[in-house]
Amino acid sequence: MFKEGTRRFTIMSTDLFEGEKVLAFDLETTGISTNRDQIVQLALIGTEVDQTPVAVERLVKPRIPIPQGASNVHGIYNEDVRHSPPFSSIADEVHDLIDGAVLVGHNVRKFDYAMLENEFLRLGRLAPKPKAIMDTLEIVRRLKLPRPHKLGALCHRHGIRLEHAHTATADAAATMLLFWRLTVEHAPVFRNSLEEVERWIVHGERNKDASALGRGLNDLHPVDSLGKIRQDDGGYIVAFGRHRGRYITELQEHDPAYLNWLLSPNGIECEDTRDLLKEHLAN
Repeated sequence: MFKEGTRRFTIMSTDLFEGEKVLAFDLETTGISTNRDQIVQLALIGTEVDQTPVAVERLVKPRIPIPQGASNVHGIYNEDVRHSPPFSSIADEVHDLIDGAVLVGHNVRKFDYAMLENEFLRLGRLAPKPKAIMDTLEIVRRLKLPRPHKLGALCHRHGIRLEHAHTATADAAATMLLFWRLTVEHAPVFRNSLEEVERWIVHGERNKDASALGRGLNDLHPVDSLGKIRQDDGGYIVAFGRHRGRYITELQEHDPAYLNWLLSPNGIECEDTRDLLKEHLAN
């Protein structure tokens, strides 16, 4: 499942994730308390901004024994982690991977990420801050899909094979595929910026002005052949990705790194359009 999942991540592409580092994230732990329990296995799989594959799996030696009940679930016993590094040894690696990334996971906001935050707090450090969290449990609840909402049941319903369930890598891979299926089957929901989608996931709300603008984008004159940039009253509007509906000039202040990517061949393929936008921004 890991190899299949990794292969598919490299070809999975939606406007929502254009120019983003996207990582499926899952933990196995000593228990279900995000305050008292600790990490025994961690998996992060997906792609960097430049589509370089990421596949990180680490066993971690917790500072407390792994209870038998937890081992019965994930199959990791005290002897399996006896010679594994403590979390402090991988903290820098984990921080660098997660900070600024889009995290995808099942119940990841309230469990996996909350557990990670406390591991960093025990080290006297602040946890990395993901750019956004796409929680498939929150999504299926927001979409009001029928129960059960456990990962295994949802994968079965959507035709996703979940082998070796309750191992961090398998669960992370399955969650990424589940998220992809949800974006295909409920596409209109995800035709918004990353910020708007996360706001909807958490609060069930959308930015009305941006949404209204977004619904009218197709009526604006396309500047490039793919319609990624559209013209409106002398201004130029991004018509895809996380800044869909924003004027190019706004990106200079709000997200210059994204603007630099957008003005590269990886962002906008048409050289004439890139030159036009650079001239517009210089005036």
